Amino acid sequence: MFDSKGYTVRDGAVSQPARVLVAADKFKGSLTAVQVAERVTAGLRRIVPDLEVDTLPVADGGDGTVAAAVAAGFERREVRVTGPLGAPVTAAYALRDATAVVEMAEASGLQHLPAGVFAPLTATTYGSGELLRAALDAGARTIVFGVGGSATTDGGAGMLAALGARFLDADGKPVPPGGGGLSALATADLSGLDARFENVDLILASDVDNPLTGPKGAPAVYGPQKGATPEDVAELDKALAHYAAVLGPDLADAPGAGAAGGIGYGALVALRARFRPGIEVMLDVLGFAPALERATLVITGEGSLDEQTLHGKAPAGVAAAARAQGIEVVAVCGRLALPPEALGRAGIRRAYALTALEPDPAKCMAEAGPLLEQAAESIARDFLT
Repeated sequence: MFDSKGYTVRDGAVSQPARVLVAADKFKGSLTAVQVAERVTAGLRRIVPDLEVDTLPVADGGDGTVAAAVAAGFERREVRVTGPLGAPVTAAYALRDATAVVEMAEASGLQHLPAGVFAPLTATTYGSGELLRAALDAGARTIVFGVGGSATTDGGAGMLAALGARFLDADGKPVPPGGGGLSALATADLSGLDARFENVDLILASDVDNPLTGPKGAPAVYGPQKGATPEDVAELDKALAHYAAVLGPDLADAPGAGAAGGIGYGALVALRARFRPGIEVMLDVLGFAPALERATLVITGEGSLDEQTLHGKAPAGVAAAARAQGIEVVAVCGRLALPPEALGRAGIRRAYALTALEPDPAKCMAEAGPLLEQAAESIARDFLT
């Protein structure tokens, strides 16, 4: 417990001053991870004005990963690349020294599709390959490749094509872009792939361990989110199975192969990538361990705390790391769909949901900032005074 000035109190004795680490993900559709940290800090300091607060916005490899890296001190770099529909888009990656953080959604994500427009059979990851090449050109020798939030289901074929691979049909012509075009694949020529990947540590960072195809594969599980009909799902699954048969089926069932429409498979089979859970990678890259050493309380969170949270999402990773060091963790969220016992097993002492303050979902999302400050005030009262 803490006294009114924020000092920890154990057995009646005052020890180190309280220092809070705010390590939360974004509230999707409402607040970025940086904004979450700002709002939580503001609410805490209304109750404990002199409180020491460190902020470390986090991400698990999906959208928001580059922003988290930039908030941690990486340099943001922008390039023009090919979007999922073939039109140019502006995408960013993050660079510090010889380490780059590349987020495939920046080039090939759903955010680049017009509202209500999907292209499940033809969307391409070509721009993701261009983004990786830009990181190489900038001198990166370690690349954290965050995959998630994709508009694509092409097995990473577009990405590999941008890096020098050739995918040809029976007539020796390039197959059409997108996963649907892979059904015509006859030859995969990887001899022209950028040779620099032989000397680069490419880390596939994802919270998804699905295989490439099958009932739990990329088309079946994530295709509908990208506009795929049941017929499209069947076509994509067949096309990706054929693609894997041509490139090599050994890694089609590897963890991460089905991530982001199968781009994980392309990175694993052709770019020598190694898979790691996204939140573990990002905590390393962002410098979570030294920040945790200074903390006496950790606040984590994301928009929805639910069953998915427990399977590799950012709050679960933060809580696990903090629990290993004996540091108490509480969470903030927009919506809470986990019982207290599940939170406890994840290492989270208590969760504060914005819907408990404003039950109307639309209003809750619109007023997420002020509501989050109120939740942080409650945390300060409950844990810091």
